[in-house]
Amino acid sequence: VAETYGADTQLGAQAQWGADDSELFFNDVDLKTWRPFGVKMDPATGSKKRLEGTIYMVSSDGKWAASSCLRRISYTQMGYGVHVPPEHIPVNRGAVENDGLYVTNTETGAVRMIASFKKIVEEAVPRIDVARYGPGGFYGFHVKWSPDDSRLMLVLRYMPDSGKKYRPQLITMKPDGSDIRVAIPNTEWADKGGNHPNWHPDNEHVFMNLKADGENYQFIQARYDGTDRRVMTEAPGDGGHPTVHPSGKYILTDNYAKHDVFGDGTSPLSWVDLAAATNVPIARIANTPPYTGKKNELRIDLHPAWGRRTWRYVCFNGLRGTTRAVYVADLSGLLKDT
Repeated sequence: VAETYGADTQLGAQAQWGADDSELFFNDVDLKTWRPFGVKMDPATGSKKRLEGTIYMVSSDGKWAASSCLRRISYTQMGYGVHVPPEHIPVNRGAVENDGLYVTNTETGAVRMIASFKKIVEEAVPRIDVARYGPGGFYGFHVKWSPDDSRLMLVLRYMPDSGKKYRPQLITMKPDGSDIRVAIPNTEWADKGGNHPNWHPDNEHVFMNLKADGENYQFIQARYDGTDRRVMTEAPGDGGHPTVHPSGKYILTDNYAKHDVFGDGTSPLSWVDLAAATNVPIARIANTPPYTGKKNELRIDLHPAWGRRTWRYVCFNGLRGTTRAVYVADLSGLLKDT
């Protein structure tokens, strides 16, 4: 239905639905200025509206799009954001005032930076200890609305000048950039190890895989302000991309191809019963492409996501022959008690 220059290898053009089937959102790039911009499109009519801001995630009502800087994202990890020439990728020094978290009004197209990195560092509770990082700069990465659109989460990364790997932590705030909280601090995530936070369907908590004991992944949840941090289940974590069903009873998750769980180029799509403390593979998906890239930027993460209309379908990535593909599965057989 459309063509775009605003993509990268992991999340494509961030294509996603808005409030209904008449609202399709994605990113594009102005090739004269190398500036990315969001697009709101009706795929049935072909009508398009150019937005001043970019798309990382659109609110459930389709009215707001939140995003970090899509040009800068690739500076911390290849495969995300949009492709632009290196000379058009700004470099941040410390906690800058001219970069941060952006929200776009999808009706007017106007964008506003709701919180600069300087503001985040100065106002976050608990306090962010910048002194422990050394020379470098803060960058934004994943941005997600809570299910009720009442808060935003931001994966805040610090990229050291030393060339060492980025150091992440999880920040949450209100949609106007107020009430900035540290949900998962750098000391828990970067120091011990962890992957891929998400919102819990209760709108109060976030959760992710963390090596809370320093060795093994566990499913850990915390309130949006960092309090009430606890293990969700005794079932083992996996380091993948977990998502909780709205019933609160189950986690659907994956694992990385690099973990080579089965030794044959497939990765598990797994069903975690929180109460029973079981983590059981329900499918094995081919996800090892012939070439994964110099920086692993062509890898295929399954990254399962629930369909928001009925919560019985899930989509996920995989390999079809030698090509990346997106699959849809019906999991109603596992949801009879919900």
